Parts: sequence; C-alpha cells; structure tokens
Amino acid sequence: MRGCTALLACAALLCARISLAQILPPAPQPSAPQPSPAPSTAPASITLDQAIAAALANDPAYHTALAASGSARLDAALSRSALLPNAAAHGQYLYTQPNGVLNQAGQIGNQAAPRFIANNAIREYAAQVLVNESLSFAAVADYRRSRALAAQSSADLESARRDLVVRVVAAYFGLLSATDKVDVARRALDESHTFVDLTNKLENGREVAHADVVKADLQYQQRQREFEDASLAQEKARLDLGIMLFPDPRTPYTLTPPDASTALPDRPAVEAAASQNNPDLRSALEALHASQNEVLAARAAYLPALGFNYTWGIDAPQLAVNGPDRVRNLGYSASVSLDFPLWDWFATQDKVRQAELREKAAQATLTTMQRTLIAQLDEYYNEARVASAQVASLRTSADTARESLRLTRLRYSAGEATALEVVDAQSALAQAEAALADGILRSHIARANLQTLTGTL
Repeated sequence: MRGCTALLACAALLCARISLAQILPPAPQPSAPQPSPAPSTAPASITLDQAIAAALANDPAYHTALAASGSARLDAALSRSALLPNAAAHGQYLYTQPNGVLNQAGQIGNQAAPRFIANNAIREYAAQVLVNESLSFAAVADYRRSRALAAQSSADLESARRDLVVRVVAAYFGLLSATDKVDVARRALDESHTFVDLTNKLENGREVAHADVVKADLQYQQRQREFEDASLAQEKARLDLGIMLFPDPRTPYTLTPPDASTALPDRPAVEAAASQNNPDLRSALEALHASQNEVLAARAAYLPALGFNYTWGIDAPQLAVNGPDRVRNLGYSASVSLDFPLWDWFATQDKVRQAELREKAAQATLTTMQRTLIAQLDEYYNEARVASAQVASLRTSADTARESLRLTRLRYSAGEATALEVVDAQSALAQAEAALADGILRSHIARANLQTLTGTL
C-alpha cells in the first residue's frame, strides 16, 4: 500500500513538471560576448593652409596651367637645342650592279665599274659620325621668344594659383561664416522659444493678453524658418568647399579657425610688393617681350643663314680602317654653306607686318594691365581697411543689441514693455550678429585679395 502511494506521488510530480515546462518560457542560455563597435573616426580638422594645398592638388584649371607652363619650358629647351650642333651616327652598305667593264675609279688599280654612274663602286661601305650646325638670326630670335613665352606661362601659372587661393579663402571663410550664422539662428530660436514660454506663463497668471502669446508664437515660427535656411546654407557651403578638397565632397570635416588677423601693412609696403610680385603684370610684360622677338625673327628672314657640316668615318669599298696596299679609309670631310634669301613673293614682309600687329596688341595689353593694377591696389587696400575697421563697430553693435534685449525682457516681465518691443529687440540682436558674421567674412576676403595681389598668400 505504501509502495502504491509512493508511485502515485512520483507520477503526480512528473506531470506537474511537464505542465510547468509547457507554461513557463525556457530559461535563457548564456550568449557569447558580442564585440564592441569600433569607435567612429573623428572628422578631420583642416586649416587654411591645408585647404589651399588640397585645392592645388585637385583643381583642374590649375593643373592645366601647370601643364602649359611645363610645355612652354620644354619649348624653350627645344629652341636652345636647335642653336647647338647635333651629331648622328650613320651606317650604310650600298651595292650596285656592275656593267661588265673595269675602270680606275677605285682606290688602287682596276675594279669592276658600277652600272649607275652616280655610285663610286659596286660595293660601298659607310660608317660615319655626322656633325651639323645651322646658325641664323631667326633661330636666335626664336629662342629668345620661346624663353619669353616660358616666363609668361610661369607668370600665368602663378596667377592661376592666386586665383585658386582667393576662391579657397572665400569658400573657407564662407563656411565659417555660415557656421556662425547657424549658431546665431539657433540662439535666436532658443530666445524666441523662451519668450513663448514666458508669455504663456504670464497669460496663465492673467498678467498679459493672449495677443502677446500669438505675437511670440509668430516670432518663434519665423525663427524656425531662419534656422532651417541657415542650416541649408551651411551645408551648401560645406559641399562647395568639399568639391575643392576631397574626391567625395560629402566627406565629413571641420575647419580650424585661423588666428586673429594681424594689422594691415602700410600702404608704401603694399605698393612695393604689388609692383614686384604681381603675376598678371609680369605675364603681360613677358608677352610683350615675346612679340618683340617675334618681330626680330620675322625680320631675320631677310638675312643669310650659315650652315656647317663635319663628317668623320669610313666611306670606301671595304669596311675597314685600311684598304688594300695600306690605303687609309678612315678620314673626314667638312663643308660650310651660306644661303641668301632672294625672292619669296613678299611672304617675309607679310610675316613682319603680322608680328608688328601682335606687338602693338601686347603693348596695349601691358598698358591696360598697369592701369588695372593701380586701380586694384587702391580698391583692395581701401576695402581691407574699411572692412577691418567695421568689424570692431559690428561687435559693439552686437553687444549693444544683446544688452538691449536683456533690458527689454526685464521691462516686459515687470509689465513696463510690450511684446512687440521684445520681438523687435530679438530681431535687432539676430540682425546685428548676422551682420557681424558678414563683416568678418568681408574682412577676410578683402585681406586675401590684397595678399594675393602682393604675393604674400
């Protein structure tokens, strides 16, 4: 009886465990530890010098100017090579069918006569070194012209570099200014939101009318739109600069604000640097030199040309230093020629007139470039001076607008000012801070224009 009771108890316990296993969820199993995610790489921080270097490495217009400058230097080297003697090794074997008789045209005794009377023997070997030189006034003038063109291309390359630097500076500080405007818009949005909360609290306390809440809410909506526009402008400025710096303009990066601007240099120092280091002026001057040498090269076609040839080696029926009976085959020959131009149907005269027309155009370009440089120097210097002076005034205006907003909010809380006055103070502060960002951008660009004009950037 006791055994049956124990058996029934064990069966009941087993059924209970099965029922619990069906009801309760399975116990969680220990899982393998998951690897921690790799820390994200922080965006690169780029200085102005690094931005300029990256833009120089990526800009196609600058690389085109670089290739043109290198090609012009090679043209000058080729023109110089044309003035120097050139040497060549010449080897030849010539066989001519004999005509069946003997002659004494060879070195010693009788030998088979060649069928072609222009040839010296039926077998002829040539192994020679040829040295040639041609001298003319036209070649010398062409070399001088190619050197002037190379100098002009070098100046154009520097001008392209400075133009790119100006664009990079404008984009760099444009992005910094856009970032500052985003911060300005965010502060204005927070200030507007705070004012909305204040008007709601005062309305609940029956201290102000509902019109103040409506006015604050309208101002808050306007600040939201301005913040969205500022963020969009910042992203556009980031992409515009990214196009110059990276293969993928969407690459994340940050900018390192430069140090405070130094004092503006004196006017005489700026004028001296601009006159010595301006690539546009140097390019126009070298273009004039090139056109002047082109005139000389065209006029040199009226003069004679001198030619010189020196040949050393073997030209004999045997490919040997010594022929039969110790006849010396190795020797040399030399010739000098002088060519005088006689008649070319006035082609040289027309080329001279063409070159003179190009010289007049180059002279006019140089004169215009000199006047332009004088005007740009005054314009850029005055712009930099005024922009630098206005930055301090704009900072003062922003501080004054900030203090005015604080006092107006205190007066509104005390019931001495209207909501319209607070909204106007908020707008004045936002405009003053945006104007300060624009003034800083204007100052940086004006200084960059002046520095590129003088060659210090």
